[in-house]
Amino acid sequence: MIKGKPFLTVEQIQTRVRELAESISRDYEGKDILAVGILKGAFMFFADIVRHIQVPMDIDFLIVSSYVRTRSSGEMKIHADLRENVGDRHVLLIEDIVDTGLTLNYIKNMLLDRNPASLRICTFLDKKPRRKIDVHIDYAGYEVPDKYLVGYGLDYENKFRNLPYIAVFKETA
Repeated sequence: MIKGKPFLTVEQIQTRVRELAESISRDYEGKDILAVGILKGAFMFFADIVRHIQVPMDIDFLIVSSYVRTRSSGEMKIHADLRENVGDRHVLLIEDIVDTGLTLNYIKNMLLDRNPASLRICTFLDKKPRRKIDVHIDYAGYEVPDKYLVGYGLDYENKFRNLPYIAVFKETA
């Protein structure tokens, strides 16, 4: 159940997306990038940010999971791998939320093994209080507290992804 006002409004989300895209565009000026979205959660943020990034890019997706209900299992499962070759490419990995860091670290190492020219990480939400492994994040939208968030691609049992804002989820009996 979702109660109360949005944790992050549509306006706050869109303003921050534009700011992140401006930083990314400056940092990658003169380069082509491969933007990699991590599905399913990042789909809304990914779609919004790539529309604002002002450098040439190719787009690809990974489907990776480690969550069962509201808890990270710690076990990574790749449901769909990239179709693009990352070798000698400037890769921008785009994630919805970094929580424990386990999934992102796994993906980062998997991509680094494929020898990209560079690899940078962009996440919309950074939940540092839950971090189990330190992962360097190059671009972060908002640092958030240890609350279960839904909306703007984030889900609870695959529901609430379609909310245009982000809210705190509380499970009820």
